[in-house]
Amino acid sequence: MTTPRADRGRNPDRSPLNWLLLLPIAIPLIPPLFNSDEPRLFGIPMFYWLQLAFIILGVTSTTLVYRATRRSR
Repeated sequence: MTTPRADRGRNPDRSPLNWLLLLPIAIPLIPPLFNSDEPRLFGIPMFYWLQLAFIILGVTSTTLVYRATRRSR
């Protein structure tokens, strides 16, 4: 029977960079950011193009955290 190894260093799943994953969740929950019709971007109200910006924020933060915390092969 084998025993589990002692914790050697920091667990990569507990990286402080994982806190960046809260940005795409928390920022869209702030109504004053998108509670407006102006400014318009190519005639599109702010609410709609800001939703696209939130998606880009989510993809970017997820990619950054993944690349920074993945294990080297």
